[in-house]
Amino acid sequence: MAAMSTAQPVLDAAALIADTEAEILRIVSDRDPSTAGVYEMVRYHLGLDGSGASAGKRMRPLLGLLAYASIAGDYRPALPGAAAVELGHNFSLVHDDIEDGDRERRHRPTVWALHGVAQAINTGDMLFSLSRMALHRLTDLGFSDAKVLRLMRLYDETCVALCEGQYIDIATSEADDVMSVDLYFDMIGRKTAALIAASIEAGALLATDDDEVIARYRGFGWSLGLAFQLNDDLLGIWGAEQATGKKPSDIARRKKTLPVIYAFEHAGPEDRERLAGLYGNGGPTAADVGEIIAILERTGAHDFTRAEARRHRDDALAELDAAGVVDPDARARLEEIIVSVIAA
Repeated sequence: MAAMSTAQPVLDAAALIADTEAEILRIVSDRDPSTAGVYEMVRYHLGLDGSGASAGKRMRPLLGLLAYASIAGDYRPALPGAAAVELGHNFSLVHDDIEDGDRERRHRPTVWALHGVAQAINTGDMLFSLSRMALHRLTDLGFSDAKVLRLMRLYDETCVALCEGQYIDIATSEADDVMSVDLYFDMIGRKTAALIAASIEAGALLATDDDEVIARYRGFGWSLGLAFQLNDDLLGIWGAEQATGKKPSDIARRKKTLPVIYAFEHAGPEDRERLAGLYGNGGPTAADVGEIIAILERTGAHDFTRAEARRHRDDALAELDAAGVVDPDARARLEEIIVSVIAA
């Protein structure tokens, strides 16, 4: 394990995020005047272009650093791993924006909307490649080649899962039939839970050689990732704009998240037929949204989704406690994140 100064930094979320962003900027700085443009696009997408634009919550690297700190104390040796996770997450977002046709992200134009599809694909590829480069600095900090190689394998397996989940998402969105509840859980496991689990597992893997502890941390991250997505599904339909910063627009955008999928699977014939009609023919109008929400609530979709989010949240906390976290401050910060993010 890498050695740093003996002074232990305070586990303040803002400080951890600032240190992660400094590590990322070290990686995404211009290499050559002739290629500066691609790095500018990378920094623009990451919100690190000096514009003051929203950069996102950086939740995944934050969780990984806290996982490392909960075992090892000083989080700073794990910063390259945290940077790799955030860069990897953002490569998938750049490609998602193209695949979904989204022209805005965090209230400003997406990379493809500004620079075209070809440059955006290349920018996503660059983010992926830089995320791999980030991991190599762990060797310079004193981590063994075997540990870095194991982390790279975890990272690659996670990227494969992301692509598998995206395939399911695209394939089912183009099909006439609504996916099953079971398939939806499979999809979000690959798209959302896998990356959050890997972020936390990476922190534990760097901090300890105890495979049982590492497995507990992965279980913690997996359950947290599922709870996070289900909570997002609830907010996308029932969330208050003043609390989330965005309008609950999932129904207007014809998104088939868990509440809608559950309703299609469990509604009576009349409600199912009406729901299909409202989602068809170009999608629901503003006047239809209230009727759809009433059907979801009548079929128990809201209560089911909330109960599942709470169940996975509680499972996450149980896994964390079973791991025997050493540092109580890090444990407290992790629970704060869980409670603040998973408000179901």
